[in-house]
Amino acid sequence: MAAGPVVTKVEPPDWVAGRGGTSLRILVTGANLAGAAVDAALPTGPPLVSGSGTHLFVDLKLPPGTRPGQYPLTIRTAEGASQAPFAVVAPLAPEGRFQGFSSDDVIYLIMPDRFANGDPSNDDPPSSRGLYDRARPRYYHGGDFQGIIQHLPYLKSLGITALWLTPIYDNANRLTRRERQDDPGFTDYHGYGAVDYYAVEEHFGTLDKFRELVDKAHSLGIRIIQDQVANHTGPFHPWVHDPPTPTWLNGSEAQHLSNTWRIWTLMDPHSTPQMQKSTLEGWFAGILPDLNQNDPEVARYLIQNSLWWIGRTGIDGIRQDTLPYVPRQFWREWTGAIKQAYPAFRVVGEVFNTDPGLVSFFQGGTPRFDGVDSGVDALFDFPLQAAIFKVFTGAAPTRNLSEVLAHDSLYVDANQLVTFVDLHDQPRFMSGQNATFNGLERAFSFLMTARGIPMIYYGDEIGMTGGGDPDNRRDFPGGWKEDRRNAFEAAGRSADEEKLLRQLQRLTRLRAGSDALRRGRMVNLVAEDNAYAFARVTGNARAVVVFNNAPQSVTLHIPLAGSGVADGAMLEDCYGAAPAAQAHNGAVDVRLAPHTVAIYR
Repeated sequence: MAAGPVVTKVEPPDWVAGRGGTSLRILVTGANLAGAAVDAALPTGPPLVSGSGTHLFVDLKLPPGTRPGQYPLTIRTAEGASQAPFAVVAPLAPEGRFQGFSSDDVIYLIMPDRFANGDPSNDDPPSSRGLYDRARPRYYHGGDFQGIIQHLPYLKSLGITALWLTPIYDNANRLTRRERQDDPGFTDYHGYGAVDYYAVEEHFGTLDKFRELVDKAHSLGIRIIQDQVANHTGPFHPWVHDPPTPTWLNGSEAQHLSNTWRIWTLMDPHSTPQMQKSTLEGWFAGILPDLNQNDPEVARYLIQNSLWWIGRTGIDGIRQDTLPYVPRQFWREWTGAIKQAYPAFRVVGEVFNTDPGLVSFFQGGTPRFDGVDSGVDALFDFPLQAAIFKVFTGAAPTRNLSEVLAHDSLYVDANQLVTFVDLHDQPRFMSGQNATFNGLERAFSFLMTARGIPMIYYGDEIGMTGGGDPDNRRDFPGGWKEDRRNAFEAAGRSADEEKLLRQLQRLTRLRAGSDALRRGRMVNLVAEDNAYAFARVTGNARAVVVFNNAPQSVTLHIPLAGSGVADGAMLEDCYGAAPAAQAHNGAVDVRLAPHTVAIYR
């Protein structure tokens, strides 16, 4: 006898009630759905069932005034009926939520699994036994939302005003072996191997616990930026073997293109679609299934998913992974839908490249040669990061910073670029050749005084070391009760670590108290092999920042044209110990000790 319909999943599982009503595309997954009709208390459209009978799409309307409650869908065939649960939930109060981020903020990047273990009960969850082992760098280590909550006061004390968390999607409940036949296996602790876009990784906590994190962070004036991945899924996502539509993925597990990383073809007006094909349709690293955003069902699914996370959690921004490998017209639709619902919300995209000409192409705010304005607000400034790394380890002349900033006119708004020294995909600064605590402190000084939105990678405030992945993702010392020291407290830090952290605190306070350092126009004054001076200027505030990267004391003659500093003005160093200096004849002479920074106001 034929079996009746079976429902195993409904996406989205619920939706926030809206004042003006909403139309949703519901994806029901199960079995025996062929020929199904849908009955519901809310208005629905005709269903569309996949050829395998395992997926059903149906439009569901939430009329104006729809009240929170349970609104299940009944999936009915000649063989029987089954319920697909669906709920309408009350909207979050907008006050203090959906705030976006800007150059007024200092971002802190956290990999939840490696920051702090606040709830040991989720270290080895029943649904995914055997994936926890702190001795293995690619296994889960126990960090979670509760650990972050417990250390929000520490982050507040650093001057942090926004947190970027790497993905919190549910990941595979098994070891991954996908690169070599003899691979001993590893986990997707990092969050980038999603198997369910509407579920939270159980090693980190629950959706309610994440909501608690967002709310408690907001209460301290800290915004939350969620890492999302629209380009690809994890290799064990059910879609790999049972896609909802024939074109849901670009290719299949057995036959697909590999990504060739040729993102320059996307900004090339002479490039052909064939040249761009492997970049837009290739599986990331040859193993991560590539979603086809040109399929309208995929595009609708991803847009709704982002809106669901925003509406259900109150986050303030999204960091979008692997931005270039998705058709730009999708980003236009995606950002447009987000901004329509949450006007203050902001998005930062990852374009992992050191060419300013290429990176700038992906910032929204104006149509490019292809007629598309992506709407993406901010980008990570990888070109400037490369210069920062070299300059402050002594591998490049100091003027390199100015040479990169000279390309700022290519961006729609360079002030919206996220600047950084380290992040989770690169070796840490302190593992670089000739890196020193003093060099990292100077790098922080540049981040906190130059244009852009500064970001600190967890542990950099104490000079953590780490080479390539996963060594650059070590546990924060003190985040676990069994740790031999607790670097969240001064007593657990070395003298060098304590000095670096205190200097960073001073820098974030200076930045927070200076309109010029946060929003001012940047004016280059001196750019030499071992010295760099610039001004930050607003209508009523100004600052002059000077770097001596030389191993000896120097006296610098700094022309002040364009700085807004008048003759006779006394410049006092509010950061280091440089002597005060007086502007005279349109210039100022300052003396700096070796490897120091002065911030004059």
